[in-house]
Amino acid sequence: MESIQAVRGMNDILPDQVGWWQEVENAAREVLENFGYREIRTPVLEKLELFARSIGESTDIVEKEMYAFEDRNGERLALRPEATASIVRSYVQHGLHADSAVRKLYEIGPMFRHERPQKGRYRQFHQIDAEVFGIDSPMIDAEMMHMLRVFLDRIGISGVVLNINTLGCPECRKTYREILKDFLTAKGDQFCPDCLRRRETNPLRVFDCKVERCQALLESAPMLIDHIDEECRAHFDAVKDYLEKLGTRYVVNPRIVRGLDYYMRTTFEVITDRLGSQNAIGGGGRYNGLVRDLGGADVPAVGFAIGMERLIMLLQQEQSEKVRMPRFFVAGLGEQPRAAAFLLVQQLRGLGLEAEMDYEGRSLKSQMRRADKSGARYVIILGEDEMSRREIQLRDMQTKTQRILPLDNVEDELKQLRD
Repeated sequence: MESIQAVRGMNDILPDQVGWWQEVENAAREVLENFGYREIRTPVLEKLELFARSIGESTDIVEKEMYAFEDRNGERLALRPEATASIVRSYVQHGLHADSAVRKLYEIGPMFRHERPQKGRYRQFHQIDAEVFGIDSPMIDAEMMHMLRVFLDRIGISGVVLNINTLGCPECRKTYREILKDFLTAKGDQFCPDCLRRRETNPLRVFDCKVERCQALLESAPMLIDHIDEECRAHFDAVKDYLEKLGTRYVVNPRIVRGLDYYMRTTFEVITDRLGSQNAIGGGGRYNGLVRDLGGADVPAVGFAIGMERLIMLLQQEQSEKVRMPRFFVAGLGEQPRAAAFLLVQQLRGLGLEAEMDYEGRSLKSQMRRADKSGARYVIILGEDEMSRREIQLRDMQTKTQRILPLDNVEDELKQLRD
């Protein structure tokens, strides 16, 4: 019978890869909580309307990429393609705006988009998402980008560039939209079919196009940053000033528009040149009207998301493979020593020490081979003679040295070898 394979674009994370994921997740929690963020966990399945109203019905995500369906009751549902809308929905539903302590939230988890799988882009992918509610100051925009830089430094990601832009306010974009549409219309049918469609439904989306011909045509396109009002320009200038004060380097990139309709004013992406066409590893911006549009109070908000798969690809390029290895391997030789080895392994684990053993009663030679293959730093040898003398033999697999330790209270000795 033919074996069943995973759904295309939805990948298993195997044991020898999990260490990378744990490192990134743990560092994210440490940094985010240090900046005052609190974790939230939302469902992966939401009402389709949530994403149509928040992301925008004319975006590629809603039109082409969402996993959307009707359930048995005829309700239209979707697997979440991003986290912001779900977090805002939860923020509104549970009245979190009334709790002044809940202003900074983060979530780590899977998202889903039905698009062509390729390196760094999958149908089930994972994001670290951070959101701030109720603060309109450009100071928090700068702090969020600075925090993102702190996180990347924390996990050892280098060679990335922070690109920033401003999308102005809805009034700015209303005026600019007509200017851009006139430019696109003047170019006739030179753009690809997707861009011609976007010209009518959402002209700003043309800047997302990856077709080289379209990118070349857009070189002479008018930029939104040149058509924003004084208030929006002052906000953007303040963001840049705070970034400079924090020592967070950036590049102003007028072409960044992001793929979601809810953004306004500050928008940003973290770009790398080491992942081919999938060069953005994270991004975000301000979305002041979204909470109101989803039925909540009219509170400002700003947030970002980071793609974990792309982060881990970068880490793997920069560091050696991270496999979780036991610190100690306990070899029991004989029935009674094996029972004692079993108890010792559990004691070591209870102390927070990584320990493994052979449960099958193999020979010492076989157990030493397994210990070496597991990557254990130390092997504890416990045979009949050692049991009678109430001692163990401790072998350092790195230096190839061996010494004898008393069995009683041996945990205290082994704790010294934790690092």
